[in-house]
Amino acid sequence: MTALLAYAAALNLNDPDPVRWVALYGAASAVSLAIAVIGAVPIVAPAAVGAVALAWALMWASRVPNLDAYTHMFDSWEMKSETVEEARETCGLLIVAAWMLAIALRAIVFAE
Repeated sequence: MTALLAYAAALNLNDPDPVRWVALYGAASAVSLAIAVIGAVPIVAPAAVGAVALAWALMWASRVPNLDAYTHMFDSWEMKSETVEEARETCGLLIVAAWMLAIALRAIVFAE
């Protein structure tokens, strides 16, 4: 996941608004890297990144007018429409939120 999230951050360097996307994916990648290298992180790190990702995903999801956009996310790699792009972005944010939740739950379960 560290590599996947770093790749997502790099892909967003050419986005019209790269700073926020690179920051979020970069933070998620850093938390993942810390888990891989150190074995643990303070629970506040994945909780904060996950909370931001989830809140942002809910905001983006409200902009997608219908569920049909989600069925067309992988029809092509190019931007089909703004709606499909927002559906893709929502799913990326939900992946980050889910992964951060997994890391936070791991920290709770293995707390010493």
